[in-house]
Amino acid sequence: MCPDRNKKSDNITPVLHQLHWLQLHWLPVHQRITFKLAMITFKCLHGLAPSYLADVCIPVSSVVGRWQLRLAETFVMPHTRTTISQRDFAVSGPATWNSLPIELRTSLSTQTFAKNSKIIYSSTSTSEDSCLTGPI
Repeated sequence: MCPDRNKKSDNITPVLHQLHWLQLHWLPVHQRITFKLAMITFKCLHGLAPSYLADVCIPVSSVVGRWQLRLAETFVMPHTRTTISQRDFAVSGPATWNSLPIELRTSLSTQTFAKNSKIIYSSTSTSEDSCLTGPI
């Protein structure tokens, strides 16, 4: 056996640190889920998501009687009675989107949105009182 090789039973974390894999801005699981929800909702808004997802994301500006509420494309959030129904994309997607900063919601390209939201989520990943986490 080569002296520079690791055993199968060795801890992998020091090896990953040596390879700089843990320094690639990986998000914790909760922030990663919230990032994915925001990304899918962004795609719904810009016509890049499948129709079965885009159909449940209803912009506030398209609802009769609320057309004057053009708050940087917020979405209508359906009312739910149970905790389990808050995990549905029809509820959690708009809730996550509406909690994003306006500067992020007005991004025009997918790359810009992804880059800026990863910066925001990675900066809030250490704080426990993140305002960007919607219901999951």
